Amino acid sequence: MPSTRELVDLLVAVSLFSKCSRGELKTIARHAETVRLEPGVALTRQGEAGDAFYVILDGTASVVVDGDIVSELGAGDWFGELALLDGQARSATVTSTGELEVAVLGVRMFRTLLREFPDLAAQLLAGMAAALREARI
Repeated sequence: MPSTRELVDLLVAVSLFSKCSRGELKTIARHAETVRLEPGVALTRQGEAGDAFYVILDGTASVVVDGDIVSELGAGDWFGELALLDGQARSATVTSTGELEVAVLGVRMFRTLLREFPDLAAQLLAGMAAALREARI
C-alpha cells in the first residue's frame, strides 16, 4: 500500500485532480483507503446503491452495462461518482480484469471534498461532460 506521499504522487497524474494543489491532494490522500484486488472482483454492481467513489491507481477494470462490456478502465480513470451525486442506483458493474489497486473515498468524504475544493467539483463536471459527449458519438 502506498504511503500518503506516494498516493499524492499517484493522484497528481489523475486528470480529475489536475487543478488541486499538493496540499489538497494530501488531504484527499489522507482520507482515501487504498485497496489491492485480485482479478474478477466487482467493485460496483449495476442496480445497487452507491457508497464509494474509486480512482484506479494501477491495473485494469471492465465496465459492464446490461451484460455488455462498454468500456475498459486503467490507471488514472475514476468511477462511482454518479450514484454518489444523485443518490440513484449504480448504472454499471465495474469488475477488476487483472490485479487492481484503487483509492476509495466513501460517500461522506467524497461529498465533503467536493464542498471544500470547488476546483475538484469543476474537474468532475468537466470529466462527466467529456464522457457524455463521447457516449453520444
